[in-house]
Amino acid sequence: MITRREFLKTAALAGPASVLGTHPRPVSAEPPPETTTIRLTQSPIICVAPQYLAEALLRAEGFAEVRYVKNVPGGASRALASGEADVSMAFAPPLIIHVDGGAPIVLLAGVHAGCWELFGTNDVRTIRDLKKRRIAVPELGSAHHVFLASMGAYVGLDPRTDLNFITHPPAEAMRLFVEGKIDAYLSFPPDSQELRVRKIGYVVVNSAVDRPWSQYFCCIVAGNREFVRKNPVATKRAVRAILKGADVCALEPDRVARFMMDRGYATRFDYAVQLIKELPYAKWREYDPEDTVRFYALRLHEAGMIKSSPQKIIAQGTDWRFLNELKKELKG
Repeated sequence: MITRREFLKTAALAGPASVLGTHPRPVSAEPPPETTTIRLTQSPIICVAPQYLAEALLRAEGFAEVRYVKNVPGGASRALASGEADVSMAFAPPLIIHVDGGAPIVLLAGVHAGCWELFGTNDVRTIRDLKKRRIAVPELGSAHHVFLASMGAYVGLDPRTDLNFITHPPAEAMRLFVEGKIDAYLSFPPDSQELRVRKIGYVVVNSAVDRPWSQYFCCIVAGNREFVRKNPVATKRAVRAILKGADVCALEPDRVARFMMDRGYATRFDYAVQLIKELPYAKWREYDPEDTVRFYALRLHEAGMIKSSPQKIIAQGTDWRFLNELKKELKG
């Protein structure tokens, strides 16, 4: 991780970069980016804080125009597949499904584990207890559905026949869970934090701490394949900015939480700072993202959600050369 002294050297005092500092200079040994415009996605979840912190760093990397694409149907994975976004953090399993389907997506680096918490009623204490239970998901194929299918497949359940998925928007699903009308609810913060504070339900899985989920990346940096092919220097610079953002999250969670509040990405400071402290942002150096791809590809294959083998997914949909270079460059 970057040291506190190094962080303070790059700490800005005003504007959107207030959490990041005096603008770090681009690496002089590298050529300038092939394009000065880059598009990332914007979503209302706090765990992607490194992507928002990266805005000032991206400008320092030579990007004159940094766009955040909002409200893309299907989220970041589909935005990358369609070419609406160039580079973005996204949940690993949906990215793998898109790669299996031939989408032009390439996975570039891991960022952090965690994010998800599965809550059950008093009768649901393990993943196996989900069999034939009512489980709310926003839609079939959503990140919620894919992750639950992966968990079911891991313990020997067939998600197609053993899990009873019912579609509801997240806010409605949480209300139904509180009222006892569904048996399980997979949530993001701040919903998961609110349920814990109110002592509603039982935490079946917390993916930030429970194995095996805590041992693999949740959010991964991915890019549109054509963008990566045409703009390798820009791609490396974009990945570097996001990973530096992850380092800032690990080093200064309070300041990052305040930044997220100021930018409207969070509504409660206490929940925001708690989440940023809990998520292992420094793990991008330690975990191997290829292990994550292999693990989830196996689960998704078991669940009947992809046809490709893990080896094929890795061969067709990953490019770790930028990450390998940055691990050497951004040594802890």
